[in-house]
Amino acid sequence: MGQKINPLGFRLGTTQSHHSLWFAQPKNYSESLQEDEKIRDCIKNYVQKNMKISSAIQGIARIKIQKRIDLIQVIIYMGSPKLLIEGKSRRIEELQMNVQKKLNCMNGKLNIAITKIAKPYGHPNILAEFIARQLKNRVTFGKAMKKAIELTEQAGTKGVQVQIAGRIDGKERARVVWMREGRVPLQTIRAKIDYCSYTVQTIYGVFGIKVWIFVNEE
Repeated sequence: MGQKINPLGFRLGTTQSHHSLWFAQPKNYSESLQEDEKIRDCIKNYVQKNMKISSAIQGIARIKIQKRIDLIQVIIYMGSPKLLIEGKSRRIEELQMNVQKKLNCMNGKLNIAITKIAKPYGHPNILAEFIARQLKNRVTFGKAMKKAIELTEQAGTKGVQVQIAGRIDGKERARVVWMREGRVPLQTIRAKIDYCSYTVQTIYGVFGIKVWIFVNEE
């Protein structure tokens, strides 16, 4: 049987770096880890709540967290950061306040920065959000997957694999369908592969979406 492993964890220290950079004593480690999860959830919920329905690339590609003794630095990588930049500092301040309330750390300093990414559809998180939105709008899974693969190819990637699992087309039995274009060498450690898993609630139930993108080989 094939042993499945997360492609990001498998490549840590070679082509993949950590999304959180901090040091904690063993007794405080779980607390810091939960804090990271709260920061990420709070930012994602805020963006989803304020996102315009029409746009597909306003999603978050990834969130990097760096912690020091007196400062938490959060860098948000977005496809189109208009959402948080339109209101200039007001939106970012509001987001900072939300995160600080969630963490109950009004005295600790929190700094949020936003970085725009050049090719949004070259990132699996944004691609998974695009597919999720298509499925919610009752577009057939085949069309959604083909369109996603087309967009990824335009971003100049070497290969992409998309997988959807659930009650596809409202069938009684859940099944898994996948589509691949180009090369996706999952067992080659020097191959830089981006990966994400995403769940979406539709009228047929919950769908699971997985996206693997082969960026380049080092």
